[in-house]
Amino acid sequence: MGKVFDNYVRSYCLDEERDAEFFDIMRDLYFSEEVQGLKNYPQHSNINRLDHITSVTYTSYCWAKERGLDVRAAVRGAILHDLFYYDWHDKAHWHRPHGYKHPRFALNNARVLNKEITPKEENIILRHMFPLTVIPPKYKEGWVVSLCDKYCATRELLIADHEFFRKRFDKAKERLGGNR
Repeated sequence: MGKVFDNYVRSYCLDEERDAEFFDIMRDLYFSEEVQGLKNYPQHSNINRLDHITSVTYTSYCWAKERGLDVRAAVRGAILHDLFYYDWHDKAHWHRPHGYKHPRFALNNARVLNKEITPKEENIILRHMFPLTVIPPKYKEGWVVSLCDKYCATRELLIADHEFFRKRFDKAKERLGGNR
């Protein structure tokens, strides 16, 4: 199996002790009430938003680390990239078109949660939906998070909607040892 797929699956098998370096970077944000509350919102099919951002964050962590990038910025930007508190599937018009608007909602919420957010982290959050957000990410770390977001969203939809992909995911999760 591919390394990216293994990283994605491993995001569902994280352990605070085994993955201490990863958790040390974002523990303050990840275990906050605001971020943990995202498990109450659907994201893609039967995947909740907390699971989605955890997958995007861990996959971004692995990619950034492998490439010698600013791992801290990638992780902290990724954990906050979808920090909004509504069900985007809802037909309400105030958040439409969601794909274009939610990065700004997430950034505003991230600024409230994290008073020390860096310009790089802000750019990661604001530009993660490129090309829907016409201006591309300014930093390599933003490109990493944007690509990981698309990869994870695609995997989530495939796993939810196709038994072949679900079985492959479950088998890989069992091989990698766990379930979050």
